Amino acid sequence: MKYYLIAGEASGDLHGSNLMKALKEEDPEACFRCLGGDLMQQAGGTLVRHYRDMAYMGFIPVLTHLHTILGNMRRCKADIREWNPEVVILIDYPGFNLDIAKYLHAKTDIPVFYYISPKLWAWKEYRIRRIRRDVDAMFSILPFEVDYFHRLNYHATYVGNPCVDAIEAFSHTPQASENIETFEADHHLPHMPIIALLAGSRQQEIRDNLPIMLQATKQFTTHQVVIAGAPGIEPDYYRRFMPQDSRATVVTGETYRLLQHADAALVTSGTATLETALLRTAQVVCYYTAFGRLISLLRRMLLKVKYISLVNLIAQREVVTELVADQMTAEAVASNLRDIMPGGARRQQQLLDYDELAHTLGQSGASSRAARAMIKKLGEMKNEKRNK
Repeated sequence: MKYYLIAGEASGDLHGSNLMKALKEEDPEACFRCLGGDLMQQAGGTLVRHYRDMAYMGFIPVLTHLHTILGNMRRCKADIREWNPEVVILIDYPGFNLDIAKYLHAKTDIPVFYYISPKLWAWKEYRIRRIRRDVDAMFSILPFEVDYFHRLNYHATYVGNPCVDAIEAFSHTPQASENIETFEADHHLPHMPIIALLAGSRQQEIRDNLPIMLQATKQFTTHQVVIAGAPGIEPDYYRRFMPQDSRATVVTGETYRLLQHADAALVTSGTATLETALLRTAQVVCYYTAFGRLISLLRRMLLKVKYISLVNLIAQREVVTELVADQMTAEAVASNLRDIMPGGARRQQQLLDYDELAHTLGQSGASSRAARAMIKKLGEMKNEKRNK
């Protein structure tokens, strides 16, 4: 069968690539076209557009790149119609993907599946009307979403969380059992304890968060600071925000190795918070935005949930400290980082809470379960169509 996948950021590229591998195992004749990234291309997809040419967030960046965004949408719609796949699989990225779903529902008979749901439980719940109308099946990676969608009169299937799969796969690599000296030698690092900085997967996030993170870690003189380079972001981009006397080093494509050796991490909210927890690295979640006081006010008015990190959302309580908007100052970051360093007041409880989180998410195999569920659903839809 022919599968068309659309992902608009690094985490979607990762999860999309794993889904593609699982689909290939269930359907040896599977072929793929995709909007995604390097990992989806490596998994066998014909890459139509890279996510780095699509990942715009915030009102001003979207407005200034509107011509590019609309052009990407037009090309994507035309490419889908020309290729005519058996199914289009949307991966998060709702601003773009829900427009694609609307078009496909109105103009074609191609089924639309959603893998990794838009976060309606956080905001924009009104999007459920479009999902009911335009999305044939929803495959969720967060356990609480099943009940949430049920309350909105829509069915979602929980298939497990692909981060569990990714961590499980890493645990079977030689790097998972290496000592810190090997990691340091591979990256020409000094022999010092590590604080890891995960400043986001988009340039805007890095620009906003990295300078404060670096300032906050200055006082931790017994540790070296290592920045996890995101896919598609050149190391030189990080160096723009590093003072001349900065002790920080950028390591690209080694986030899991870095986290397993770090004493603690500062993590911009997103999939990385969950990956950090599953690797049992203590963390503080940081997300700075301009106009912080206004954003904090709007957050209280518009967001439907108390938390922004996946760790806290899944646990339904505060496991990791979240410093958001005007709460993210160098002083606040440093104070909370100190509390989770070895010997810190909150470190042990956070690590214990990580164990409970892992139990809630369940066993590995999310990608395989999703692939089987999708192929089964496609078969059911074809049978229904024949019987009409």
